[in-house]
Amino acid sequence: MIRLDRVTCRYGREPVLLDVAMVVDEGDFVGVVGPSGSGKSTLLKAIAGSIRPIAGTIARRKGLTIGYVPQVETVNWYFPVTVREAVMMARSGDRLLPWASRTERREADDVLDRLGLGGLGNRHIRELSGGQQQRVFVARALLGRPKLLLLDEPTSGVDVRTRHDVMHLIHDLHHEGLAIVLTTHDLNGVAAHLPRLICLNREVIAEGTPRQVIRPEVLERTYGAPLEVLSHGGMPVVIEQYPDLEAERAAQVLSFPEGHHEHA
Repeated sequence: MIRLDRVTCRYGREPVLLDVAMVVDEGDFVGVVGPSGSGKSTLLKAIAGSIRPIAGTIARRKGLTIGYVPQVETVNWYFPVTVREAVMMARSGDRLLPWASRTERREADDVLDRLGLGGLGNRHIRELSGGQQQRVFVARALLGRPKLLLLDEPTSGVDVRTRHDVMHLIHDLHHEGLAIVLTTHDLNGVAAHLPRLICLNREVIAEGTPRQVIRPEVLERTYGAPLEVLSHGGMPVVIEQYPDLEAERAAQVLSFPEGHHEHA
């Protein structure tokens, strides 16, 4: 569906992405992890076509439709728009008529129903919960019937229950046939449960399954700090190490799921 070959993007003088190679095939489910400023959002925008690389190539399958879901933190929730109007913003910009047709409104309501937002079309977006707000932007992306869905930090800033609900929705969409690429800072709550991960810090550090990628040496190269990896129920669990607090050695767990952990 998508092939990136030695893609480099930059803002100003410094490259944000450097010689990135990546392939997304039909039915893929890919997580991109890395620290703030590592180029995760830029990678999604390059795939979507909203940013042009200064070097390298991005090949897209002919006729490929892509849906993009931004970080909810970047949205002005006080902009005077209803849920239905927010979804309708996905309509093509080359339309002759600025207002929505009856068919388009029905399609918007159908996708809202599908995502559990039926009956909320006339509500202002700021009146929704965090999980509902995220679903509105997923609905907007789905209105164009994409084959590839890009989500930028879809669980950022939400509680554990909402994170579970959002990821359940994303897994359902994948099982329905959507290829999905998402970025996340949540190594344990999200990344460890995805089939394929890419560690990114301007360039691709590693790619593979969580067991192949969530390893101390890979994470230190990605994040620039030592991270310990434990095993919990057969899944890798990442904790931060604090050398100055060696006596405690419990360390702070990054989005650690409920339960206990054991050393691998």
